[in-house]
Amino acid sequence: MDLLNLDDRLTPDQRLVRDTAQGFVREHVLPDVATWFEEGTFPARELGPVLGSLGMLGMHLTGYGCAGLDAISYGVACRELEAGDSGLRSFVSVQGSLAMFPIWKYGSPELKEEWLPPLAAGTAIGCFGLTEPDHGSDPANMKTHAKQDPSGDWILNGSKMWITNGSVADVAVVWAQTDGGVRGFVVPTSSPGFSAPLIHRKLSLRASVTSSLYFDDVRVPASSMLDVVGLKGPLSCLSEARFGILWGVVGAGRACFEAALEYAKTRVQFGKPIAGFQLTQEKLAWMAVALGQAGLTALHLGSLKDAGSLRPQQVSFGKLANVRAALDVAREARSVLGANGVTLEYPVIRHMNNLESVLTYEGTQEIHTLVLGEALTGVAAYR
Repeated sequence: MDLLNLDDRLTPDQRLVRDTAQGFVREHVLPDVATWFEEGTFPARELGPVLGSLGMLGMHLTGYGCAGLDAISYGVACRELEAGDSGLRSFVSVQGSLAMFPIWKYGSPELKEEWLPPLAAGTAIGCFGLTEPDHGSDPANMKTHAKQDPSGDWILNGSKMWITNGSVADVAVVWAQTDGGVRGFVVPTSSPGFSAPLIHRKLSLRASVTSSLYFDDVRVPASSMLDVVGLKGPLSCLSEARFGILWGVVGAGRACFEAALEYAKTRVQFGKPIAGFQLTQEKLAWMAVALGQAGLTALHLGSLKDAGSLRPQQVSFGKLANVRAALDVAREARSVLGANGVTLEYPVIRHMNNLESVLTYEGTQEIHTLVLGEALTGVAAYR
C-alpha cells in the first residue's frame, strides 16, 4: 500500500523502531481501543511502564534512561502509535516532548536526576500546562502568574485547560507570568493547592486523559524554575511535539485508508465488490496520493531535524499540510464504508473524530497558516 516505498529509505534501526511500535499497538492497543474510546478511558498507568520498557518515552533525548534515537526514529514511532489511536500518540508526545524535553533542555541537574529517569521508564507521568481557558492561540497574555515570596519560594495561581495527562500526572511543567517574563516551573502534582479535574463529554480524543489544571497558592521552591525566559521556552517544546504530530497523523490516515481498501474489496454491490467501481478507485487513489505526499513531507522534515537545520516554520508547514491530508483521507474513507463507517467496528470514525482535535491543538490550522504567511511576506498578521 506504500506506493512510493518510503519505508525502503529507513535504516535497519529505524525499521526496528517501526516494528516494535507496531507490535506494541497490535498487542496492547488494538484489542481494546474501541472500548476505551466508547467509555472515555485510557489506561495510562498500565501502558506507561510498557512503553518505557520499549524506550518509547523521551526516545529522542539522551541520557537519564532515554533511548537517544534520531528524529526519524521518533517520527516513525509516532506514526505507528497514532495508527493505533491519536490519544496514544498524544500520551507519548506529551510525556517526551512537552514534559521531559523542557526538563532535559532547561532544568537543573537536580531536576533532571529527579524526574527524567522515572518519566523515561513510564513509572511517572508528566503533563504540560500552557493553554488557558481564555488564551489558547495567544499564550503571551496568559493569566496564570507566579510571585516570589521572601522565603525565595514561588507561589502559583491560575488555571490551565485542555491538558493531556493532567489528571494522572505526577509532575506538571507549568508556564506562568512573572515580573521578569514568562517562566516555566516543574510542579509536583501532589503540591497543596494543585488540582486537575477531568474534562468530560468529549467526542474526540476519548481514549485520552484530558484535564483542567488549577493552582491555588501552589508553593514551589526556586529550584523548580526552568532556565529559560519568555515564550521561546514553551514554543520550543511545542516544536518538538508538533514534529511528532506531523508524523503521527500519517499513521492515523493510513489506518483509515487500509480499512477502506479492505472493505471495498469485500463489500459487494450490484454483483461485484465496490473496489471494482471507478468512483471507489478514484477515492482510493487520491487517498494513497495524499498519504504518500504526507509521508514524503514527514521524511524530509525528519532529515532536516537530524541535520540540525529544521526551522519552526517548516514544522508548521508539516503540521498544517499533514493533519489536513489525514483528515481528508479519514473523511473519504468514511464515505467508502457507508453506514458502517460510523461504527466502532471499524477504526475510521474514531480516527476521524480524533483528527478534528489534532487539527486545532498545538496550533490551529489558522495559526500555522499565518506562521507560513509571515515566513513568506515578513508581515506578522496575527499581531
